[in-house]
Amino acid sequence: MITKEYAEQFAYEWIAAWNSHDLERILSHYADDFEFSSPFVIQIVGEPSGTLTGKQAVGAYWAKGLARLPDLHFELSSVLWGVRTLVIHYRRHDGRMAAEWFEFGEPSGKVTRSAAQYAG
Repeated sequence: MITKEYAEQFAYEWIAAWNSHDLERILSHYADDFEFSSPFVIQIVGEPSGTLTGKQAVGAYWAKGLARLPDLHFELSSVLWGVRTLVIHYRRHDGRMAAEWFEFGEPSGKVTRSAAQYAG
């Protein structure tokens, strides 16, 4: 079960990783075969399902996103946690709110699935 302390620690490190723009640091949170979904996957890489699988595919997508958004910066708003999941609610560089849902695998403790949601 995910504790409040673990959820908060993960959220702070996840935000810091994104703010560093260090792709390897960002990807270190995820299992090799994790699944990621976002409406921007459709726009940026043309995948109609909005879902990518694996560090190579997701890493290539995130690399494009980081290159397109040199001012990318996140501010943590709140963290919600469950049994094997957590949600990070944050403000993006453009002032809009977003949330990301994470599911963690056993025994690795790495993210096996995640999905991003955006406001406005």
